[in-house]
Amino acid sequence: MLTSRIIPCLDTDAGRVVKGVRFQALRDCGDPAELAARYQQQGADELVVLDVSATVQGRGHRLDTIRAIRATLGIPLCVGGGVRCADDAAALLEAGADKVAVNSAAVAAPDLLTAMAARFGSQAVVLAIDARACEGHYVVHTHAGRTGTPRDAVAWAREGGERGAGEILLTSMDRDGTGDGYELPLLAAARAATSVPVIASGGARTTEHLAAALRAGADAVLVASMLHDGRTTVAELKRQLSASDLAIRP
Repeated sequence: MLTSRIIPCLDTDAGRVVKGVRFQALRDCGDPAELAARYQQQGADELVVLDVSATVQGRGHRLDTIRAIRATLGIPLCVGGGVRCADDAAALLEAGADKVAVNSAAVAAPDLLTAMAARFGSQAVVLAIDARACEGHYVVHTHAGRTGTPRDAVAWAREGGERGAGEILLTSMDRDGTGDGYELPLLAAARAATSVPVIASGGARTTEHLAAALRAGADAVLVASMLHDGRTTVAELKRQLSASDLAIRP
């Protein structure tokens, strides 16, 4: 039986970890290298680091932040934010990332996913999708949620996998930071649409939220606020999920 992953997420801005609600009102949550080391010690399976201001500011990811995190980390690291071309992805991989997440640039030029997969392998390519509910379906947003597009999120997840993405990082903008739980209909629709792993993101506050996402078809769950605020630990989440008869990595 395949096991599910628990993945802490560090949204970063100006070299610090930040967290907001629906991508707004960001608050400081600490040093990224320190939090990365803490979550690894707690038993995190992987770590995701997203520079939330890089694309908006028209710059690449802060490589110094990634090098500092990599120096403390022995688990897989996925990095996103400011990836405009395959060379940007190469720089992140050289700095210590194992996977690179791309959102806005892939929406603008979908062939970027194919080019990245051909150069680095699909296992290193993650399509990040920021989705918001709109008139009965979910639409893709880019530039840290600031720009809406006509693209359907579920159809884009399917296309992304077909173009070479090895995983889909699927974030509900409506649920992000709210603690209301993941957007289960979105997860279920994406799971039905693609064969590549889907990572649920946005809205987790309780173990029950994580369990519901995994049962809805997510292969992994992203967690942020509940860890940053000290409400729980990765080890405790794993213990409770395992007790719920879910297959969780030890």
